[in-house]
Amino acid sequence: MTNMTISIPSELCEKMKKHSEIKWSEVVRKSIADYINKMEIVKGGVVPSSILVAMLKDSNLELSNITLEKATEQYEKSRDLEWKRLSTTQTSS
Repeated sequence: MTNMTISIPSELCEKMKKHSEIKWSEVVRKSIADYINKMEIVKGGVVPSSILVAMLKDSNLELSNITLEKATEQYEKSRDLEWKRLSTTQTSS
């Protein structure tokens, strides 16, 4: 396993110290893995239908009440926000 050093704000460190029972390295490891999985899912802009169905079940969203226009509007908004999020979290080499 590879070790990694990260920097965090002092305020966050103080809050983390209050929860010494938590294995923070495991929290970070899981967060990184989840983030990479999400990036791989949206790679190429296509979300597999099985993932989409699971996301919809988790959201408890009733699709029959949404118009095509509203769905298109929300898709475009989500796409723009995701692009902004991904483009600002990439590191430069």
